Amino acid sequence: MCGIVGGVAERRIVNILLEGLKRLEYRGYDSAGVALMNADGEIKRERQVGKVQNLTDAVAASEVNGSTGIAHTRWATHGGVTQANAHPHMSGNEIALVHNGIIENHESLRTRLTGLGHEFSSATDTEVIAHLVAENRKYSDSLLEAVQASVKELEGAYGTVIMEPQNPDRIVVARSGSPLVIGLGMGENFVASDQLALLPVTRRFIFLEEGDVAEITQTEVNIFDIEGNPVERDVNESSVSHDAGDKGEYRHYMLKEIHEQPAAVRNTLVNRINEETVIEEYLGDNAAQILEGIDHVQIIACGTSYHSGMVARYWLESLANVSCNVEIASEFRYRKSFVPKNSLIVTISQSGETADTLAALRLAKEIGYKASLTVCNVPGSSLVRESDLAVMTNAGAEIGVASTKAFTTQLVALLMLTAALGKQKGMSSEMQKQIVSALSNLPAKLEESLTMSEGIEKLAEEFADKHHSLFLGRGEQYPIAMEGALKLKEISYIHAEAYAAGELKHGPLALIDAEMPIIVVAPNNELLEKLKSNVEEVRARGGILYVFADRDAHFKGDDTMRVMEVPHVDELIAPIVYTIPLQLLSYYVAIIKGTDVDQPRNLAKSVTVE
Repeated sequence: MCGIVGGVAERRIVNILLEGLKRLEYRGYDSAGVALMNADGEIKRERQVGKVQNLTDAVAASEVNGSTGIAHTRWATHGGVTQANAHPHMSGNEIALVHNGIIENHESLRTRLTGLGHEFSSATDTEVIAHLVAENRKYSDSLLEAVQASVKELEGAYGTVIMEPQNPDRIVVARSGSPLVIGLGMGENFVASDQLALLPVTRRFIFLEEGDVAEITQTEVNIFDIEGNPVERDVNESSVSHDAGDKGEYRHYMLKEIHEQPAAVRNTLVNRINEETVIEEYLGDNAAQILEGIDHVQIIACGTSYHSGMVARYWLESLANVSCNVEIASEFRYRKSFVPKNSLIVTISQSGETADTLAALRLAKEIGYKASLTVCNVPGSSLVRESDLAVMTNAGAEIGVASTKAFTTQLVALLMLTAALGKQKGMSSEMQKQIVSALSNLPAKLEESLTMSEGIEKLAEEFADKHHSLFLGRGEQYPIAMEGALKLKEISYIHAEAYAAGELKHGPLALIDAEMPIIVVAPNNELLEKLKSNVEEVRARGGILYVFADRDAHFKGDDTMRVMEVPHVDELIAPIVYTIPLQLLSYYVAIIKGTDVDQPRNLAKSVTVE
């Protein structure tokens, strides 16, 4: 999860590194640090607990500067949040490095390296890499060779950047499991865990592939594959907006990204639908031929992406007549599973680097899935490169840790996939038209739903002193209830659980009292009628229902039931539209409670470790 920035230049780069860290702070904000090579060829290091601003203030008061350097913002895994555990880590004065990932065999390496005389000053798994490289450097002609030898001994995931005083004009980077991108400049080159960090200095990027090790100087980038052979990697011109790292008029990235959803959905749809159907070619070369023989879909994802996959299951089975399973990636990868004939593996990930999801894809290929497709937001990411087909959501950079526009654009992509698969399974032209018509109207409906902000902000006041809540939904709205509960947990720290609506009587009812609000996602009359008996059950126990219902249903509230009217929409896209009021609810509750909306405690974005 951690954020990494490094560079080799003629100019002083400390401000570039710090700006990069600020742009990567969504990946971790427990501590931050920087190490730079000074004019005398000495490594000077500054580390601070807390956010990047603390480091910025410390650097301003120090003499840390130079034209070669590395920097890091940490999400803690091994070892608590302390200055000693903050990166960069060093082996004496010989090696300095930063690392994102987890070294699984760190204990055995630590024991061995301690026996060789290396002294550890932290509780991290990362420090073993520094001492291992220092040990191998004794027997190597260059830092590059020492790193290549060292990574062969590492088990787990790493994106790491390393430098030494002996060669102050270069850094060495290695990637396995955790993403790294090289930014190409004029007379300077950089590296980061996300291109967003480097957009102020370059638009040209090389995405390192699994097992790559690279040596970077001011003028050269030399890349070697997992076998140690020199390789060329494509140079990509970034189309990401420089402004993606700015909040603009909004108080938080999350609020900005909630309001960006209509535009993000338009970007997801552009050139992919016409008045009649979904254009299959957008899925990739030979998409129609690959999808033609698919009889089963296995969806793999984590967190919010898992919830989008759960919605897709309802669509795929009811609309496309294709059987579908949805599983959490960490469960799928660690169990033996049955592979149905003619099965498509679908992975869903905002970053395309989620460790468990990537591992699940690789396993699926090994055990015989016919083809693979990913729904992803980051071009060039590992899932995109390793899948047969990729549906890019085109949502733009998402900085807020609590995912919003990534989720809604994933749903759009999955509904288009449903239509594409449905065509192969005999879906009627009328149903195809209904899907693309609903999708065409979706951005406008999302804009309309955003007008609910004022009412939801007022509603949120009733949640400020609550500690528990229950979300209910039916059918494809059940995963939306799950997503709503997750959002409330993530940024408001209110214990929230989600159940299928019919399960209220099967246990959850025991928890309900006046202090436990129940949030119901109820877009249609059928569910609303069934809710009326639930209302009586809840009323008898002093509870209050908060119902998000279709405006045209004319469902009336009372003292025990608050009704929030949602714009009338086609039931096909109702799960996407009903997501927005739940996002707004969690946001405004968080504001009232005074939590850090964009950087909630214990969480970070881009989960590239298990």
